[in-house]
Amino acid sequence: MSIQSYVARLPQRLHIPVVDDTLTLALEGYEMIGNRCRALGTDVFETRILMQRTICMLGAEAARVFYSDHMQRHGAAPHRMQATLLGKGGVQSLDGDEHHARKQLFLMLLTPEAIARLCADFEALLVGQLARGRDRVLWFDEAQALLCRAVCAWPGVTLDDDRRIADLSAMIEGGGRVGPRHWRGRFGRARAEWWIEKQIQRVRDGKLTATGALGVFAAAKLETKTAAVELLNVIRPTVAVARYLAFCAHALHEYPHTAQLLEADTMLEPFVHEVRRFYPFFPAAVARVHDSFEWRGVALTAGTRVMLDLYGTNHDARHWPEPEQFRPERFLGWDGDPFTLIPQGGGDLATGHRCAGEQLTIELMKTTLRFLTRTIAYDVPEQDLSISLRTIPTLPASRFVMTNVRAR
Repeated sequence: MSIQSYVARLPQRLHIPVVDDTLTLALEGYEMIGNRCRALGTDVFETRILMQRTICMLGAEAARVFYSDHMQRHGAAPHRMQATLLGKGGVQSLDGDEHHARKQLFLMLLTPEAIARLCADFEALLVGQLARGRDRVLWFDEAQALLCRAVCAWPGVTLDDDRRIADLSAMIEGGGRVGPRHWRGRFGRARAEWWIEKQIQRVRDGKLTATGALGVFAAAKLETKTAAVELLNVIRPTVAVARYLAFCAHALHEYPHTAQLLEADTMLEPFVHEVRRFYPFFPAAVARVHDSFEWRGVALTAGTRVMLDLYGTNHDARHWPEPEQFRPERFLGWDGDPFTLIPQGGGDLATGHRCAGEQLTIELMKTTLRFLTRTIAYDVPEQDLSISLRTIPTLPASRFVMTNVRAR
């Protein structure tokens, strides 16, 4: 038990003021906010993260507050996340009309037809690489590389060097790490932006014709660097979906009885939703209070940073009975409440800050499940399949090894 968790369990009159919870977050990872909320018997508490006053929240009602007009995204993301995961000036940092206009660029690109085309391209790469047979496959790394190739070809981006895949992977990992991995993420971000900026500038200079997302962002009235950040906001989150694909394989192995459900196409989406609910993706979303108000007895003053516990809300027993059980059938007849299942944000997709690529994520996961259960067969050797909730972002420790991969 961490020092901060011990303090939280003391009787209220004995509480010692918490100087900073940054170490607690490092020690408890995905479970930090949930642990504290349970200890205090509340959905909201005040602490300090990186020496800054922070309000932490959990649950569907907290999500409704977090995705309301009371919050803003400008200035919310820590600098270390902007320098690695998000980039500066991207859609995640905008509010109001400016956010709505920028998000329309993404929604215009992510049509059902475009999503289907990208999924078909990804499936063709999977078949080409694995269906002919392989002795050993490191599934997460394979899926990540193939996703990167598919999502670069889809918007017309030239993948000129395999180091781009490593750079994108480093960006995803760097935001939640310290030390060398964080600095590798910063380097990956700088090199990736330079790579995309060159291609956007070539389109703007008339040296390259582009009709896909590359053409859309090149034509947008954005500075070249900002346009590159936004195009990476299509590519980088798609590559991050490889973590969900690793979790899909993990679920099929750890809960083999649920694999039978996938014989029916109607169970693909419930299975995908349960993977997204059950497994840890990103732990929390960050915003700042726009206008001062009070919620559950806690004063949220303008400018205060707020963290919404995504993982904890997805495991909230008030909405998900037996949340630590993997049960895809719980989503049969689900009402689609946008504030209870929030692995990629909550609220309205079209107008709010919910991830624009959520439907793409779902379709890529369905494509992968069909491939793993209907196109190939494979063995799962002895390996460490544990998933640390302290590591952000996390994966099965072995990255999921497959052997004797063959066509069905």
